Amino acid sequence: MKVDKVVLAYSGGLDTSIIIPWLKEKYHCQVVAVAIDVGQGEELEPLREKAKASGASKLYIEDVRQEFVTDYIWPMLKAGATYEGRYLLGTSIARPLIAKKIIEIAQREQADAVCHGCTGKGNDQVRFELTFRALKPDVKIIAPWREWDLKSREEEIEYARARGIDVPVTRERPYSMDRNLWHLSHEGADLEDPWNEPQDDLYLLTTPPQAAPDEPAYVEIAFEKGIPVGLDGESLDGVTLIEKLNELAGAHGVGITDLVENRLVGMKSRGVYETPGGTVLYKAHQELEQITIDRFTMHYKELIAAKYAELVYNGFWFTTLRRALDAFVDETQKNVTGTVRLKLYKGNCTVAGRKAQRSLYREDLATFGEDQVYDQKDSEGFIKLLGLPLWVEAMVDKEDRA
Repeated sequence: MKVDKVVLAYSGGLDTSIIIPWLKEKYHCQVVAVAIDVGQGEELEPLREKAKASGASKLYIEDVRQEFVTDYIWPMLKAGATYEGRYLLGTSIARPLIAKKIIEIAQREQADAVCHGCTGKGNDQVRFELTFRALKPDVKIIAPWREWDLKSREEEIEYARARGIDVPVTRERPYSMDRNLWHLSHEGADLEDPWNEPQDDLYLLTTPPQAAPDEPAYVEIAFEKGIPVGLDGESLDGVTLIEKLNELAGAHGVGITDLVENRLVGMKSRGVYETPGGTVLYKAHQELEQITIDRFTMHYKELIAAKYAELVYNGFWFTTLRRALDAFVDETQKNVTGTVRLKLYKGNCTVAGRKAQRSLYREDLATFGEDQVYDQKDSEGFIKLLGLPLWVEAMVDKEDRA
């Protein structure tokens, strides 16, 4: 494949740092690096010198944090999507946006190909390439991990050092990490044995629960139509709200998930995820839905949430089905407006109160005390009709035994 210019999804980490010289050596091409700011929590400007030192002809830095929250995180939150019931999809949800920006810059640069640093064992290769093809069907894709002879992270480190490239991975902290505004993931090294407990110094966003403060913290989150809009009485944009919640919930040990998950490519993998703010927001949103959405819609929405999570995890963001599910979810969120109070204490996040402008909870109906609304005699007929199929089957069985 002849290539003159390649646009590379660049993070400055180990993989993408060595991909630049590898592309130049193999394809004799220009490499345009693109760093997408999805809230990694670090200054990206120093990457300009690093990318140049690695051999890139140019580096784009794109701040997409607000778009990330508004167009990706909030729809996922409203859907209540969690993969296998526990993973809040921190890495998965960022990939379609990053891939979209790569395609936009490739078209702007009139590049011949796009490139990513995902391994041939992981899910991210699928997420990137499905988005690439959905947005530019004729795109050429280079995936070095499927081409080069490097077999391990240790070999990558040696490759980088032989070319004078500084990389942030050391043998003392050899984890593969992915960070954005929503979460931080850790994989590899001692975590590959699922019997090994994560060490306390693994965590970068979250205080180990046993070391968290002995006094709880309370936080109030305001929602409008399912979208978080305020924290403790202060109206905030999405990026700031998540940043503040990450700091507060992280300090109290909230948001750690140690998970062995089923990868799309077929194997099981173990990851340790830190999602402090996201954990609080999911809990608050769920509690507000409980008092604002009727039973039939709520139970059906739980089915939708599982499918939505599967689409995000597997990389099918730019699909008709995902857009259709968003339309359904948006309809369910019209009355999800209110405030939830939560208690944060040593890794736990528990509800301490909830109220809504259009709450379906009525104290006069639910009370155990005397009321003038509910006639308890009505329940007799209801139970008889509800159980009619059971009664008919039991009668038939009785007749068969006679």
